[in-house]
Amino acid sequence: MSRRWYDSDINLDAVKNETIAVIGYGSQGHAQASNMKDSGLNVIVGLRKEGASWKKAKDDGHHVYTVGEAAEKADIIHILIPDMAQADTYRDEIAPHLKVGKCLSFSHGAAITFKWIMPPKDIDVVMIAPKSPGQRVREVYLEGFGTPALVAVQQDHTGKALKRALAMAKGVGCSKAGVLETSFKEEAETDLFGEQIDLCGGVDRLIRNAFETLVESGYQPEIAYFECLHELKLIVDLIQRYGIGGMYRRVSETARYGGLTRGAWAVGEPSKMGMQKALKDIQSGHFAQEWVETYRKEGKEAFDKYMTELAKHPVEKVGKDLRKMMWPDQQVE
Repeated sequence: MSRRWYDSDINLDAVKNETIAVIGYGSQGHAQASNMKDSGLNVIVGLRKEGASWKKAKDDGHHVYTVGEAAEKADIIHILIPDMAQADTYRDEIAPHLKVGKCLSFSHGAAITFKWIMPPKDIDVVMIAPKSPGQRVREVYLEGFGTPALVAVQQDHTGKALKRALAMAKGVGCSKAGVLETSFKEEAETDLFGEQIDLCGGVDRLIRNAFETLVESGYQPEIAYFECLHELKLIVDLIQRYGIGGMYRRVSETARYGGLTRGAWAVGEPSKMGMQKALKDIQSGHFAQEWVETYRKEGKEAFDKYMTELAKHPVEKVGKDLRKMMWPDQQVE
């Protein structure tokens, strides 16, 4: 069982006299920097001077510097830029400013696990990974609570690496919900697996296949959309709050029996074999290598070409129309 900590188990002493440089101001960067600042920690933000986020971070009340300047000033350098930008940014703008006893921090284990970044041995290397999109990390903090998080220590040169990571987690607000211990390797591999097989890739294909099955059998696309996509959130909300069994206890008896007896027809042993193949790809480093090489060769086109194809799918076209119907005053994608 993982070690876990709550708010009362952690204090901010390990970092209260240190400067934390948050590198990047996207969804997670904005949320984590703002939460730690509001918790009383000394936070600065490191960005590209010509970048779009520079003004936003300053308008939010942060002290903003170039990445190199922030890395030089900081005791803790918390890297929250996209995975594929981390290695070059680290090499060119962060590594030159790493002094003995500093701390390099991440919210995802990939760069360390797959050796895109290889830090020196005389610094701490930690991770604090909120288990929520950045927007929700900020929203829940402002509501007086927090989202759970994972923490990990890869290198403990100072002897206080874990205390540093836990204090940052508390500053972000995560310890109000609970902080669990993991490793960089475990976080990286399970996170990639979840994205590919369940949370993004798997649920996407489940929706598309279910929608196509109904439409190809003569049912209206609008009705298929509601049954296969729209109502999914209602079920996921129940699962998140009550678990799978709790979800089944809160749906109709017909839905309960049908789901329990037919669900494996959709996602059964053949699907599990595919899941195992994807996991082996991740564990071996093959996926990481493929992703790096593809991104270097194609850039954003590496995924934009799939997004373009997805946009042509009927579930996206009918969905856009129905979302306009349901939320006429909101911008609809």
